[in-house]
Amino acid sequence: MALTILTTDDSKFQRNVIKKELTALLEGREITFFEASNGLEALSLLKSEKIDLMFLDLTMPEMDGYQVLGKIQEEGIDVKVIVVSADIQPKALKRVQELGAVGFVKKPMDGKKAEPIILKSGVL
Repeated sequence: MALTILTTDDSKFQRNVIKKELTALLEGREITFFEASNGLEALSLLKSEKIDLMFLDLTMPEMDGYQVLGKIQEEGIDVKVIVVSADIQPKALKRVQELGAVGFVKKPMDGKKAEPIILKSGVL
């Protein structure tokens, strides 16, 4: 069964970096990728598709990553979320953990740094 991954970032470049890193890291695995450029698109995909793992930026137009995490909690959506952001302040780390994220990776994403978080998430 394919692993379904949603990358959510307003930067197409960053979405491509994440996809490239994950494709290399999870070589040999069947992966289906979905992309969203903002939180509203992401929530729509989370409701219409079975997503196993989500990589989420914090700073986006229309609905930011914090709001997305809040909605995921509020609506009981079953997805593991890894935040990918340049904002690595302790306050941001604490807040995303409180909102249910399983981990945090600094931009630009490095697959090797994401690997232990992915393994810990239990999706593999």
